[in-house]
Amino acid sequence: MTEISQLGEFGLIHRLTETLPVVNASTRKSVGDDAAVLEYPDTEVLVTTDLLLEGVHFDLTYVPLKHLGYKSAIVNFSDIYAMNGTPRQITVSLGISKRFTVEHIEELYAGIRLACEIYGVDLVGGDTTSSRQGLVISISCIGDAPKDQIVYRDGAKDTDLICVSGDLGSAYMGLQLLEREKVASAGQKDFMPNFAGKEYLVERQLKPEARRDIVRELAEAGIKPTAMMDVSDGLSSELLHICRQSHTGCRVYEDRIPIDYQTAVMAEELGMNLVTAAMNGGEDYELLFTVPLHMHDAISKLEGIKVIGHITKEDLGCMLVTRDGAELPIKAQGWNPLADAAQPPENPM
Repeated sequence: MTEISQLGEFGLIHRLTETLPVVNASTRKSVGDDAAVLEYPDTEVLVTTDLLLEGVHFDLTYVPLKHLGYKSAIVNFSDIYAMNGTPRQITVSLGISKRFTVEHIEELYAGIRLACEIYGVDLVGGDTTSSRQGLVISISCIGDAPKDQIVYRDGAKDTDLICVSGDLGSAYMGLQLLEREKVASAGQKDFMPNFAGKEYLVERQLKPEARRDIVRELAEAGIKPTAMMDVSDGLSSELLHICRQSHTGCRVYEDRIPIDYQTAVMAEELGMNLVTAAMNGGEDYELLFTVPLHMHDAISKLEGIKVIGHITKEDLGCMLVTRDGAELPIKAQGWNPLADAAQPPENPM
């Protein structure tokens, strides 16, 4: 294993980036100068950033570095797709503590580079520094979209349909499974975690995907959402974001929320409320969006998308309609990065 101090900052950057390809015409100059040079003459530029801290956002006890690199890039791509855009470039900045070697950082970069390769994104720069608090990852993503195709959170209108891609709660259940096996492994040298029959949950937590396919599917069908965002902090939180910024209310139906079978089995094993996991779990990186009511037939024909409710007037509030027809206020109980400690939700709303 190679100590990072043997290479130094610029030696490490050169080793990590010397063979980076360039796949986007908007990338005029990549790594190797004081700044990257990008050119976007005909489209609007989208920029997003995410900061991930060891011990807050990830636990290296059970998160492989390659998976962590992949996920770190994907969460940024997802933000660009949630604006109905296309990610083009990323910059990667790392805070590295002394316990990491060059080979460790190469493994992290292998995941980042794999994500870039799959999604057609250029890695064009970044920074490295020492850290006294473990591993710190900051990734910024630049993307683009035609001005008339960008979708914001504030465009939902009364009677619009509320739609979501994929299924919800599985990433949260994957986290619960990993945490359970971590506790079970304490003090055991040859412990083998038991993920049998729940591989999907682990993959959803460790290796999520950005829903580029849904953005393309909507475009091919000629459907532009009126509002959209990705489900990173939990369905309940994201619904409230859209409704607050659009000055609307909503009705979401419990029996329409898409939930995978493995998620349901895991919730039963842990004695957790299944709807709580789906509404508040977070990290699914599915797309939550609204479309006009007259597009119901068109949206219903698309694969991987489900209509879960509708937008209402603001004074009607944001409600979850239970299976027996009761209306319960939706509360934001998803991930809060500024909370002192994560507390489990007390009810499914």
